[in-house]
Amino acid sequence: MLRVTGLIKRFQSEQRADLAAVDDVSFEVETGKLLTLLGPSGCGKTTTLRSIAGLEEPDAGEIQLGSSVVFSRSRGVSLPSNRRRVGMVFQSYAIWPHMTVFQNVAYPLEGSGVSRNEVRKRVARVLGLVGLEALMERPAPFLSGGQQQRVALARALVAEPEVLLLDEPLSNLDAKLREQMRIELRAVQQRVGLTAVYVTHDQTEALAISDVIGVMNAGRLVEHGAPSEIYDRPRSRFAAEFIGAANVVPLSDLRAEGGKARARTPWGEIYFLSNGLTTPRSIVIRPEDFQLVANGEGENIWPARLEQVIFLGAAYECRLGLSGTTLRAQFPRSAALSAGQQIYVQVDFRRCIPLEE
Repeated sequence: MLRVTGLIKRFQSEQRADLAAVDDVSFEVETGKLLTLLGPSGCGKTTTLRSIAGLEEPDAGEIQLGSSVVFSRSRGVSLPSNRRRVGMVFQSYAIWPHMTVFQNVAYPLEGSGVSRNEVRKRVARVLGLVGLEALMERPAPFLSGGQQQRVALARALVAEPEVLLLDEPLSNLDAKLREQMRIELRAVQQRVGLTAVYVTHDQTEALAISDVIGVMNAGRLVEHGAPSEIYDRPRSRFAAEFIGAANVVPLSDLRAEGGKARARTPWGEIYFLSNGLTTPRSIVIRPEDFQLVANGEGENIWPARLEQVIFLGAAYECRLGLSGTTLRAQFPRSAALSAGQQIYVQVDFRRCIPLEE
């Protein structure tokens, strides 16, 4: 279990004397779960990770690993990184080029009092977990990018950490290998049952591997929840637009109608679930939630013009023109679409996400 409470980390800058890179961040990761901190560059996610690892000294807050408090400004506790029982995989992998695979992985155990026989057993075990047992004696310069990533992961696991920290570990790989490695990394984490915190700016990566996602912006944790919850029901405009494509549409003339709400958009009326919000100011429609229909009869059906049609292989990415408003939409490849075509589209009222922001 990992618990972070009220974490604050400030840096000095030329423009501002007191810049909060991490601003009152709190979260908890249950044992065996993987939390992804997701956000743009400079949002504070890596600083949060480095604070957990003991590589940064926070200005306030508390960090608890299992039953041990490893940092607390109020209590005057700050354990060095080598006493925190964390394993960390860096973006650059930090593989020693003059060492073999075995030597790289065994390095964290040097000087720890672990016997040579136990070192060999542990290294063999973690290399087996990442599929590199056959390359134990291979020199590091002869490894591919994916193999280097596996070595870095094995090195982080060999000391049997309580929490695994991963700082954008796949960003240096090409797209196909990155997709393969995120599946393998997630499988290893689940097999070992490790608590893990993963940092990335890649929304697809976050959705694919996480038990929980924490969305960060400007040093603050703005959303926290299961991947499906944050994607389907974001609470902030930032999260809606950062995770997946989103059409954010202003609303006016709001009225409640039974279990639904009705409002006006720039192109006409729209029905949606209010989700308990009393004054939603905008609505989010995901591009994939538009459906093609035969005519304009029914709820949430509007005439539209295809202003742009892009074939992406698995689907068409389109720009829809609705009474002067342009929205993004995605339709299956089986649809016969072309730019300039007049169509009717529909969105299920349950897929319209109201926002108070």
